[in-house]
Amino acid sequence: MESGGPLRRNFTGGVGFEAVMNRFRLCLPLVLGFVWVSVASAQTVGPIDWEKAREYFQRDKRGEALSGEERAYLDRAKAARRTGAGTPGRVTGGVQRPMPEGLVPLCDLKAADRYEEEDGGLYGGGLNVPPAELQRAAEAALARVQPLNAGGEADAEGIIGLVSISMSNATMEFSTFKRIADADARKSGQVRIVDCAQGGQAMAEWVPEDARPWQVAMQRLEQAGVSPKQVQVAWIKLANKAPSGSMAEHLEKLEADTRQVIANAKQRFPNLRVAYLGSRIWAGNAKGNLNPEPYAYESAFAVRHLIQRQDLQKEPLLLWGPYLWAAGEEGRQADELVYRPEDFNSDGVHPSESGRAKVAGLLLEFFAEDPLAKGWFAR
Repeated sequence: MESGGPLRRNFTGGVGFEAVMNRFRLCLPLVLGFVWVSVASAQTVGPIDWEKAREYFQRDKRGEALSGEERAYLDRAKAARRTGAGTPGRVTGGVQRPMPEGLVPLCDLKAADRYEEEDGGLYGGGLNVPPAELQRAAEAALARVQPLNAGGEADAEGIIGLVSISMSNATMEFSTFKRIADADARKSGQVRIVDCAQGGQAMAEWVPEDARPWQVAMQRLEQAGVSPKQVQVAWIKLANKAPSGSMAEHLEKLEADTRQVIANAKQRFPNLRVAYLGSRIWAGNAKGNLNPEPYAYESAFAVRHLIQRQDLQKEPLLLWGPYLWAAGEEGRQADELVYRPEDFNSDGVHPSESGRAKVAGLLLEFFAEDPLAKGWFAR
């Protein structure tokens, strides 16, 4: 190569230092590009570090800015949990806590016992029945439940509408309840049961006043020949999809969503007198993040808080419906209710036919025999 050409050789015949540097400068963008692609690729392949994902989620929740790579990593972790590809019960929009040992059914938990600073009893203080003030308010509200015509006026030939509001578990259970209740001699013929719960429609999905679940509910009422003004009783099962975080964080959202759902129900059903609230069944064998323990167990505290903090001068009145949770095959003392593996579908969350039958039976016995239900439900 001629001296003075593109490359000048050194005294040994090799390429000179200046030429090497020129070549390096030309290649540098390609090298940096390769490094960037390698780093970015590392963010999208390989196993997810869930502690890292948790850190990114917490920073994002606090409003801190994430870099492009951090945002992509967090989005990948969320996508992995949505599709079930991640570690069960770890991350979906937030980190899920593992199930602690020794969960005690709320109806068996004593006044002196504690779970996360909460005492026992469905109504608190170890009580599984309403305290005196709530008892009086309930009796007054229930006395107003009577057959109504389509215009919402008292009519001896009218209807008492009972509806369900919630998600997939609820419609599975309530539709089974409707079938056995309609055939039970104890039920009044004027009580019209309409299953308005719908698959995939948890509390958050019912929050918008014009949300699709409400539209479907109104269609079902029309098909059943029940006017919205005849609906006086509702069963609402509290749950949200993929709950996460601490118990306080979990309950804060669930309670806020449920309060709005109840307000929407009152707007849709102006004669709604009573809403019986319920929590989830056992989820100790749940796969994935839809609603594992301890979140299923803790939903009972959301029910209790809403009942304790209600304004007794407003309608609808809030009361416990049947308490559905039991500690798997260990069961509970109150009535020896147990949940066995065969009571669930393969996901460990949704009830099988036998699981639905257990819940439906609890619902029927509650409405037919409970002192604060049988007055309007039974013949």
